[in-house]
Amino acid sequence: MTGEPILPEHLDELTAAMADLTGALETEPAESEILDAVCAEAVRAVPGADLASITAIRDGEPSTAASTDDRAVEIDRAQYAADAGPCLEAAETGKIVRVPLATAGAEWPEFTARARELGIGSYLAAPLRVDEHLSGALNLFGYGDHGFAETDSQLLRLYTTVVSFGLRTTRRYHQARRRASDLEVAMRSRAVIEQAKGILMAVHRISADDAMKRLVTESQRTNVKVRDVAARFVEELSSADSRLS
Repeated sequence: MTGEPILPEHLDELTAAMADLTGALETEPAESEILDAVCAEAVRAVPGADLASITAIRDGEPSTAASTDDRAVEIDRAQYAADAGPCLEAAETGKIVRVPLATAGAEWPEFTARARELGIGSYLAAPLRVDEHLSGALNLFGYGDHGFAETDSQLLRLYTTVVSFGLRTTRRYHQARRRASDLEVAMRSRAVIEQAKGILMAVHRISADDAMKRLVTESQRTNVKVRDVAARFVEELSSADSRLS
């Protein structure tokens, strides 16, 4: 069925699935919720898919990061235990793997046996590469023995391409927000330290280095961070001034 065109209704379903996934990303959910949504919308987007899972490879070790059903997790685990299976091949080669179980037994006996036990007859896996922190495969499972069609492979390829871009963009957005937040905290910490140093310099008529040494000494004595020592010093002095005014 190579070269079989994607039908308009399939594209409509894929478009709707992607729209819903994009809407979910805009709510800034946790990563686990995002990956669950990726699985759920994949089942919706690809005809013949009944279950889905995501295999994540971290430090060379595979694990299932999300799924729509515990049966998908069980089949994934059979592949991890055997260190062989279509999800691992898709992740390693970067190619889509389309498998009817009737022809998969010779190459992946452990995977095939467990899939049949759980009523799965067809399998489709696509590589999912987001960044250095998340790569692996998006796996689809079908109850029938249709083996999925070439059009299903095309739909899944389109879906994973958009998903990878969306996840990459979302990760970069959150990284940028964290960096901005960290920078803001650092600037506030620096400001209060400089304020405390200025007060010490004025009161004790000492240099900036000596004022900093006093803050560091107090930090070591109390086992409290320098910025917190400085903030407490400034706050106590402000409170004292308020009582005197």
